[in-house]
Amino acid sequence: MGWLISLEPYLSVDLLVGVWLIGYENNKCMGELQPYLMQGELLGQDGPSLKQFMDIFSLPEMTLLSSVIDYFITHGIEFDQVHLYKDISDAIRDVHVKGVMYKWIEKDMEQYILHGDEIYAVLNRLVNHKKKLFLITNSPFSFVDKGMKHMVGKNWRDLFDMVIVQADKPNFFTDRRKPFRKLDDNGSLQWDKINQLEKGKIYKEGNLFDFLRLTGWRGSKVLYFGDHLYSDLADLMLRHGWRTGAIVPELETEIRIINTEQYMHSLTWQQALTGLLERMQVKSSCLSRVLQPTELHLLSLRSLTKNLFNPQFGSIFRTFHNPTYFSRRLVRFSDIYMASISCLLNYDVNFTFYPRRTPLQHEAPLWMDQLCTGCMKTPFLEEMVHIR
Repeated sequence: MGWLISLEPYLSVDLLVGVWLIGYENNKCMGELQPYLMQGELLGQDGPSLKQFMDIFSLPEMTLLSSVIDYFITHGIEFDQVHLYKDISDAIRDVHVKGVMYKWIEKDMEQYILHGDEIYAVLNRLVNHKKKLFLITNSPFSFVDKGMKHMVGKNWRDLFDMVIVQADKPNFFTDRRKPFRKLDDNGSLQWDKINQLEKGKIYKEGNLFDFLRLTGWRGSKVLYFGDHLYSDLADLMLRHGWRTGAIVPELETEIRIINTEQYMHSLTWQQALTGLLERMQVKSSCLSRVLQPTELHLLSLRSLTKNLFNPQFGSIFRTFHNPTYFSRRLVRFSDIYMASISCLLNYDVNFTFYPRRTPLQHEAPLWMDQLCTGCMKTPFLEEMVHIR
């Protein structure tokens, strides 16, 4: 059949999270998943039988897979899981490769692409401070041109020193063989050999090694933003030493939720009850009768917190206390991450982001200091004084 599962970075499956369209019991699900977990298929980007969905582009693929499987099961239609997955993946790929998606969006820019007043403000601010900007995208020039004109204006090309379209990322970062091709103002290919990358010109394909050679931009002096951990950020950070910034649109919703009173109240009590359970184990045995009710209450608070984000999968950043596998990869491949590039407007151009010290388990602070881990303040503290 098939599952959509949420993973911790240690490859533990969160059994309270998932889309159980098939109606499998958790024990049966874990029994069938165990061979793949033992073989380490989740350690790489993609194993032969397990696929990672790691970015916003995965949402339609997961939705389509779930909906089709649900339809087949509901109507008693037999199917081969491998064939179904391959057909859906091929269909989604063809929508991009054959340009169908671009044509749909170009017909109704207002519906699919927001006007980017804040995006323009960020780009213009960087240009005014003598920063060099470049754009590397897998999209074709016609789509990029129409989209950027809609977002930031008809003179968008003046903001960038280099524009590279149909770059074929992530191969762009690893394959040395593809040379750059120049496009004219109509998007037609030129035959010139590229010996320099000129401001205001549009280039197609190419590779990072020629890009570095022609620009001289190397190492930590470059900050590259992308919205795909593997296609955009991994190779640049691990192989080339660039600074990287991840764009995660879901952050806007996540931050709004964690600042609600309901979330802070639930999280505060979870931390308090966890500490209480630890202390009750070393007190007199007469307290043991309240252990189970307290554990059940803690579990209900965890479920409540999860449901605030998404009833099926919870937060994309946490599986209760631990970060998700996506969250750990995000931290590994990006120096900073934000909901939108416009978040940079909150900081001076010369602002330095310093890493924060995260306490290890043996460095944990006193229990009362842990009550609101993850909160900016300590709400509802007076309500819990009696449990110390």
